[in-house]
Amino acid sequence: MFSPLWRPLARRMFLGGAYNFHSSVRVTRHLPSRILFTSAVVIGVFTPIAYNAFVHLDTDRNLNESITLPTPDKQTRPDPDTGIEFPTLLTVPSKVRLPTFTLIGVGVRKVSFLRVKVYSIGFYADLSSPAISKMPSDLSPEDKIHYLVSNTACVLRIIPTRTTTHGHLRDGFLRALHARIRQSNQDGKLSETEQLQIGAALRKFGTLFPNTPLQKHSPLEILLTAPEVDPNEQRALVVRDLGAVQNNWLAREFFLAYFEGQGISPPLKERVIQRLQTLGSLKA
Repeated sequence: MFSPLWRPLARRMFLGGAYNFHSSVRVTRHLPSRILFTSAVVIGVFTPIAYNAFVHLDTDRNLNESITLPTPDKQTRPDPDTGIEFPTLLTVPSKVRLPTFTLIGVGVRKVSFLRVKVYSIGFYADLSSPAISKMPSDLSPEDKIHYLVSNTACVLRIIPTRTTTHGHLRDGFLRALHARIRQSNQDGKLSETEQLQIGAALRKFGTLFPNTPLQKHSPLEILLTAPEVDPNEQRALVVRDLGAVQNNWLAREFFLAYFEGQGISPPLKERVIQRLQTLGSLKA
């Protein structure tokens, strides 16, 4: 179950969509000057709205609960390989208090021998968490990654470079998780009971993703909730608009898969390590 802080959020996310994005594009060609002038006035008035990215964590999608993410020319960091921008601070407000997530690093996911760019990804962590002040100062960057994932709420923001499907992303996620299950079994780290629980959670996770398109440059956020106060309660892996699963191992290992070995995105791992090496203090 969820802690008091996350329980209302989780309930809404199980019942309906977690986020709602609005975007608008206008293209004008060969119009009379009078119409162009009118259009210019209208566009001038509504330009601030067109650049806003609204994020909702409430199923009723109350506009009063919306916020504006930083626009590309304000407090953003690009993925050098794709040019896709990521806000350096990600605030996801709702009817319950949520932390502000800080961007740690960005990278690109490539597949096949052609090295096709599939998506850019940003790794965010809650650097305001009390757990940050308890982190040992002598940890290596790799151990800091493990510490952040194990002790704080985190977000992976995935933005496809071209239109894809939720099912295609799901298949990649499942392959990575199955590989980690095999490795954990080989290392003798999972009991029979844990294997059964993880298997059930993994099957549910797979059912969250419909075979519907995810448009080019449309962000998909995957949230790892903070550890529960009660160690018997499970952390949640929450997928925007799609639902959530509760299993400590699955939630943690989904994030760590991006940083183990070469990682799912080597550039992401490299830049996160660089950031943690040069960051004198992890506090936000």
